[in-house]
Amino acid sequence: MEVLGIDVGGSGMKGGIVNIETGKMISERHRIPTPKSRTPEEMADVIAQIVAHFDYKGKVGCGFPTVIKKGICKSPGNLDPSWLGVNVEQLFEDKTGLDFTVVNDADIAGYAAMEYGIGKGKEGLVVMITIGTGLGSGAFYNGELIPNFELGQIPYKKYKKIELWAAGSAKEREGLSYKKWGKRFNKFLKYVDLIIAPDLILLGGGASKDFDQFKDYITIETPVMPAQLQNHAGIIGAAAAAFHKIPANS
Repeated sequence: MEVLGIDVGGSGMKGGIVNIETGKMISERHRIPTPKSRTPEEMADVIAQIVAHFDYKGKVGCGFPTVIKKGICKSPGNLDPSWLGVNVEQLFEDKTGLDFTVVNDADIAGYAAMEYGIGKGKEGLVVMITIGTGLGSGAFYNGELIPNFELGQIPYKKYKKIELWAAGSAKEREGLSYKKWGKRFNKFLKYVDLIIAPDLILLGGGASKDFDQFKDYITIETPVMPAQLQNHAGIIGAAAAAFHKIPANS
């Protein structure tokens, strides 16, 4: 079974065709920059462009960087405020004519790791942290998804939320070395460890592939490791979610 997965981020929107049995991408990844406006209409147009690129006609899975409940955006995150209250699934279905399953992007990346990657068979509380424009988080207890764990929204000092201080985008924006940024990210992980005491933390998103450059600055006792699927996890997890029709929340 082959399904199109789309991973929507604050800087880029990526798609690929995934073999659901193996969890492997069987196409090249196609990426289009996220429109600077980050508005529903313009981003929906990019979704349609990705679908057209693959000349695809089946079910589509989509990881989306906001809190999603029953397909509806409940918090716009780093996107335009006009996303609040939008039925994202319906918007994308109307734009493409295809059946969409839309789930929080970190939940999706975690789902890929738990289905096909390093998290498979792991017991207890496993948290996936996606490092990109923001800090997404997906939580799983004994392999079951706990939807919309938004740990990047923790308030921190003068910042409205800690992801503005410790996400990959902060490293780029402020020109931080891996040492300086790694210490910031470790501070975030300390809060995660304190608040929910996970058994394992997996890292996904763009920065996860550079884990060797900042792992020495991670000092928490909880095991932290990069998800093997790295930056493809969002696409793979989105495709799997569409196939299994996992709910964003009930």
